Amino acid sequence: MYLLKFDWNPVSGIDIIGNFKLHFYSLMWVIAFILGWYIMKRIFTKEKVSLEYLDPLFIYTVLATMIGARLGHVLFYQSELISEDFFSIFLPFKFKGGIEFTGFQGLASHGAAIGIIIGMYLYRKKYKYKSLLWILDRVVISVASGAIFIRIGNFINSEIIGKITDSAFGVRFIQDEYYKREIVQLTGIRDPQKAYNAVTNNPQFQNLLDAVPYRHPAQLYESFSYVFVFLILWYFYSKTSKREQTGFLFGLFLILLWTIRFFVEFVKEPQGEEYINWFGLNTGQWLSIPFILIGLYFMFVYKPKQRVK
Repeated sequence: MYLLKFDWNPVSGIDIIGNFKLHFYSLMWVIAFILGWYIMKRIFTKEKVSLEYLDPLFIYTVLATMIGARLGHVLFYQSELISEDFFSIFLPFKFKGGIEFTGFQGLASHGAAIGIIIGMYLYRKKYKYKSLLWILDRVVISVASGAIFIRIGNFINSEIIGKITDSAFGVRFIQDEYYKREIVQLTGIRDPQKAYNAVTNNPQFQNLLDAVPYRHPAQLYESFSYVFVFLILWYFYSKTSKREQTGFLFGLFLILLWTIRFFVEFVKEPQGEEYINWFGLNTGQWLSIPFILIGLYFMFVYKPKQRVK
């Protein structure tokens, strides 16, 4: 039975000029942020909150997400950059071994989550029209919708790939494999797309193509699951009175999203340097557990303080 089994080697972007390319992964981020802005606009309009607060919220969210995601990746998965290539942490270039434009690579969702929480705290300190948890309860709906497209972007980029599988859902990530194998040296072609074409059109390299294993499309598993996270959050927000329970939607988001992440990690290859492997659980899983516990607290324990009149 073959459900998803196929070779995945897409064009990952459009050449603009020189080494600069418009990456589809970047477009997924743009779609995520624009969709998030539109959802928050609907929420603000529905709850009669002035739209003058919307654009600052958008700016804080974008900056908090990107900075948090990047720093999170470096701290949790690639800390060697701090000593080996410090400026590449903040700039879209690799400086070690010569300057090379790479775009912003290496973003961690755990870091993004922490960044968004801190960003919303700083936003709330400046704009005091609602409480911090009121903002978080609604921002997470937009975040859930955006996560769908970010994982699609990861799939397009053939990154955050799954473990080898013989299941009916296996996908062969050609580009990822070619970056790691000797195909570039053998063909003399640095572009994975062109290297793939060289392989498929030359029987000399057919054994390399046959050696590429099928892997779980873990990015698609997550993306598909996040659709339901978004729908569940939107249902509780728009169809029930739970939106009035401070912290409930924020807690529900944390539980749903990080539980999904916890289980998908079982079929994902380790990211960067895996610093944690305790009791069969990896770094991503251990980092997810605190978020789940925080979510349980806000859903079932937290009670907002009553203002003294």
